[in-house]
Amino acid sequence: MNADVIITGAGPNGLLLAGELAQAGLRPVLLEALPERPAEPKANGLVGRVVQAMDYRGLHERLAGTARLTRMDGFQFGALPLDLQRLAEHSMFALPIQQRLLEARLEEWARELGVTVRHGHEVVDVRPDADQVTVDVAGPAGTYSMSARYLVGADGAHSVVRKRSGIGFPGFTDTGFVGRMGQVGIDASVADHKTGVLTVPGAGTFRPATFTRTEHGLFAYGMFVPGVFRVAVHEWDQTVDESAPMTLAELQESLERVLGGPVPLTAPPNGAELGLRRSTDANSRLADKYRAGRVFLVGDAAHVQSGFGGPGLNLGMQDVLNLGWKLAGVLNGWADESLLDTYEAERRPVAARVQAQTRAQTALVGAGPNITGLRDVMTELLQDEPAIQRIADLMAGADIRYPAPGCDHPLAGRWMPDLPLREHGRVAELMRSGRPVLLDFTGTLAETAQPWRDRVDVYTDHTDTAPADAVLIRPDGYVAWAGSDGLVEALTTWFGDALMPAGTPGGHLLS
Repeated sequence: MNADVIITGAGPNGLLLAGELAQAGLRPVLLEALPERPAEPKANGLVGRVVQAMDYRGLHERLAGTARLTRMDGFQFGALPLDLQRLAEHSMFALPIQQRLLEARLEEWARELGVTVRHGHEVVDVRPDADQVTVDVAGPAGTYSMSARYLVGADGAHSVVRKRSGIGFPGFTDTGFVGRMGQVGIDASVADHKTGVLTVPGAGTFRPATFTRTEHGLFAYGMFVPGVFRVAVHEWDQTVDESAPMTLAELQESLERVLGGPVPLTAPPNGAELGLRRSTDANSRLADKYRAGRVFLVGDAAHVQSGFGGPGLNLGMQDVLNLGWKLAGVLNGWADESLLDTYEAERRPVAARVQAQTRAQTALVGAGPNITGLRDVMTELLQDEPAIQRIADLMAGADIRYPAPGCDHPLAGRWMPDLPLREHGRVAELMRSGRPVLLDFTGTLAETAQPWRDRVDVYTDHTDTAPADAVLIRPDGYVAWAGSDGLVEALTTWFGDALMPAGTPGGHLLS
């Protein structure tokens, strides 16, 4: 075989998975159909639990340029304000980064770990059998074949891997709008190029990073470089000649219809990409299954949904972190292949929940007086702190609880809090290896885990508010087990049979 795992698609999900597998000592090969990274604007950053996940993996500083995590003071749900400052704690973290730069930094990290990344190599067919998966690839020098133990499709909504593997992608398409977006300059008569605030005659004042709903549509924009604005406009019940190329004038006319005032647009300064795009539909689809034998799907290949709240990368990158350590366990010989079935069991319900809340947001920004009435009621409800907390947890993905067989501790199946530790800094610093971690707060359970130390890092430490006698943390940051009883069973369930008898020298027993 040419690789342990073939990954298709060098977006954030594919790159993160490649690095995860390489960090675990495996040989992934990453194939990307496009010869070079596209210049058109895409995502503007990471939001929610995935920001903490990047910190736990040691990637936050590389991506953000700082080790400090940023909690947002406010956000929006369906273009309604969410005052996060009223909450004592929340997981709506933000890591602003343009997707092109995100991909560049993740690729740099993956290559440092020895990952082979091939741009301009398009998978055109998938041929699985009992022991391996073979793909046919159209590359710059012609067509060739390669094989691996597993194949992961991270190749987006139009996934070749999904289609060639016969996995259905049911859902629905919303066609009740025309969406337009572009990266533009805005005349200084209406735009403050330092703050990004727009003052539109006859329409009012608008601030970046917020949605504005009017009787004609929806408007949002951001300023990521001084003087360069990313503008998005949705108009209700409009038609357009889809064969005609999108123009800057078309974007300006749409924006002015929605806002009801003049907004002179220009090409972006300093040679920035104009990136004009038009859409007349939005999909919400969920793959029938995430696994077909030796083939897996992650990210948009498995699920697509509205972009309200920026859920795509939070969802997709956590797919990767869930699947990566499980593939590594099977390929490194310490996990039974049945562990791979927990990937779909855990992640598909999360995607369904994200789709439900993004559909709810889509409904809230719709046209008509009935929707306006619904928004008025929701605005009133979102004055209450429990409602704010519930929505913030929903959007961040902080309400996830995976099954934790044999453990009923309240923390089991949930995200491991980043507790301060007396000897080792904080929990995030223990997770940087990408391995499972047993954190023993009493000093009585570390010895029990010694037979698993070839794959589990064991620490004895203390914190002011220990949630349990000990906590067994999966590599993706979620708690496999917590408490005092049942540790051996939990280690065996999640990380296989003990390979090293107690008393064998070596391993990763730390204190």
